[in-house]
Amino acid sequence: MAGIFQAIFTILNMALNIYWWVIIFSAVFSWLYAFNVINSHNQFVNQLGMFFYNATEPALRPIRRFMPNLGGIDISPIILLLILAFIQMILNDPIKPFIYSLVA
Repeated sequence: MAGIFQAIFTILNMALNIYWWVIIFSAVFSWLYAFNVINSHNQFVNQLGMFFYNATEPALRPIRRFMPNLGGIDISPIILLLILAFIQMILNDPIKPFIYSLVA
């Protein structure tokens, strides 16, 4: 039974790590797109941009709703990264040993 919970925690940790990197790549991509470093007329670039937008916007939208306008600077990805780090910290430190003690 403990092996199942270990697998679940590992998968959750991996998913959060992957989403962490998607958020970082999305932020870098948006800067490159905004400063015309990458070709915005390229179909692959547009598809990549849509992927990043669709993957991150549902999580960033509620944060942006509560954030004040900072003059064109969007810090919602940083807030989301902090939230993800907090979730990982909670999952790995207090919850994982507690679940293991229940099933062991």
